[in-house]
Amino acid sequence: MRTRKGSARRQAKRRMFQRAEGYVGGRRRLYRTAKENLVRAGRFAYRDRRRRRRDFRRLWIIRLNAAARLHGLRYSQFIDGLNLANIEIDRKQLSEMAIHDPSGFEVVVAAVKEALSKKSA
Repeated sequence: MRTRKGSARRQAKRRMFQRAEGYVGGRRRLYRTAKENLVRAGRFAYRDRRRRRRDFRRLWIIRLNAAARLHGLRYSQFIDGLNLANIEIDRKQLSEMAIHDPSGFEVVVAAVKEALSKKSA
């Protein structure tokens, strides 16, 4: 006797329609359309997970540049000084520090300036 997918196919469709919840019209109700839209949404989600990392890094760099310029340094000088001073704080933490803990950021800037002055001397 030939076997059919019966319950397995029904479960797969049910899972797919659950993922398509919130879509409007046929994108939610029609199997093929819902499936196409889920594939497309998955591509965008995959791409944008990578894009989000780039966008946040850009934001942190912009914030650090602004904060460093308030202390008389350019971003590139600030990062060079961090490397020379062996300060291993990432850009995210530094930008948060610049916003929420300006006094702590000033301590880091002082260490950076000291390392840069030793380099030039």
